[in-house]
Amino acid sequence: MRIWNIQMNTPANHNPARPFWVVEMQNDDAARKLASRSMSLRCIFELWAHSGQGLAHFHDTLRAHIEAHRQSLASHFDANNSFKITVETFNKHFSQKEKVAKIETMQYLPVEGPVNLKTPDVHYWYIEFWGLDPMNVPERPHDLLFGRWIADGKRDMINEISLKNRKFIGNTSMDPQLSLLMANQGLVRSGDLVLDPFAGSGSLLVAAAKFGAYVMGADIDYMIVHGKSKPTRVNQKIRADDESIYANLQQYGCGGLFVDVLIADFSRSIWAETMVFDSIITDPPYGIREATERIEFKTQRRATAMTEDAVHYPSTSPYQLCQMYKDLLQFSARHLKLGGRLVCWFPMLRKDLDSDVLPRHKCLQLVANSEQPLSGYSSRRLLTYEKIFDNESDLNAFEMPDTVVDNFRQRYFTQLAEDNGTRKERRLALREVGRKEAKKRGKQQQPDGKWRYAQDTQDGN
Repeated sequence: MRIWNIQMNTPANHNPARPFWVVEMQNDDAARKLASRSMSLRCIFELWAHSGQGLAHFHDTLRAHIEAHRQSLASHFDANNSFKITVETFNKHFSQKEKVAKIETMQYLPVEGPVNLKTPDVHYWYIEFWGLDPMNVPERPHDLLFGRWIADGKRDMINEISLKNRKFIGNTSMDPQLSLLMANQGLVRSGDLVLDPFAGSGSLLVAAAKFGAYVMGADIDYMIVHGKSKPTRVNQKIRADDESIYANLQQYGCGGLFVDVLIADFSRSIWAETMVFDSIITDPPYGIREATERIEFKTQRRATAMTEDAVHYPSTSPYQLCQMYKDLLQFSARHLKLGGRLVCWFPMLRKDLDSDVLPRHKCLQLVANSEQPLSGYSSRRLLTYEKIFDNESDLNAFEMPDTVVDNFRQRYFTQLAEDNGTRKERRLALREVGRKEAKKRGKQQQPDGKWRYAQDTQDGN
């Protein structure tokens, strides 16, 4: 919406738990623009009828809509336009014969054109919503909807850049859907310059390039940048000669958008002060699956050191998490354009969710913060910052409580050891997590011990 400058209104009674989202938009063109960037959207319809009061009321509503808008809808019913009606049901299965019977109840639709099941000019959808609990399907649908198809979302792009078929992947290659969502969070546009300072195998660069951005990356790991690290795939013994981040971009037709990937220690910035990026999208290492490393700084030269003309491989030391995020936010404050965005992951123990541990910077405004649970005791937050100030005096105005963050790795493995009790204890712990998740979703425990959604009295009327 921000990229296309689209206005969208949501009714006050919107229920985010439901799979259908009724909104108000300006026109079909706005809907198509929104769908062209959405990874989580299946499709958009122009809603003609919408009723939770039974079939009779639904048909009356649909007839009334057609009569009231007959002139504006006439082109859709023209004899030269072929059509198709799709029946979609949520949480209940119907046979093809039953679906055809539902279509037959709409004989009053004034369509004059031929039926075309493959490439119709106008595609209508009839949708029935039978609640959210497959163990407690109601006697009649909670909601009935009918509309004209406008556009599909971009969910096919997730399969297009699937890790299964990607040329070069690593241990921590980002899931395609998450990487595309991060690119959207970063407001990546065609022609932008996007940086990933912890590039790894370049999954986030692929996502940004798919939206037309020029991409740059950096990583401290020489082996992964040059495609010479240990293969990740189970049956692969050695890396192929042409495995690289650039090969991935070429695979998806984005080779011309690849600028470079550099071997660099992020704690020691290599960038000129005048370097400006439109977006910075990254997944820093947390020290769990990948080590957090920086080049070790030595103030004195040891007497036993090799001669100056010998090849030197610098030693590394741990890169503390708090320092890493301090460097990341200060770097973003200096090198993002005004209005540019930083999108990054931030690890947490779930018991710290209510704690004030998120990194802050005076020049960056936190505009989005969402959780991805990783286990019963750990999660990570997807943080999106937007640069709102560009004052030289505020570029180092970073703050974050380090008491919880600095020892995250130690606290993570301590919690893991505590939770890894006997098999029975682990089972009980998982069951408790399930109970909490069920309560959070609005389910109630029934006398038979199973958790089900409470009957929606309003929908049942």
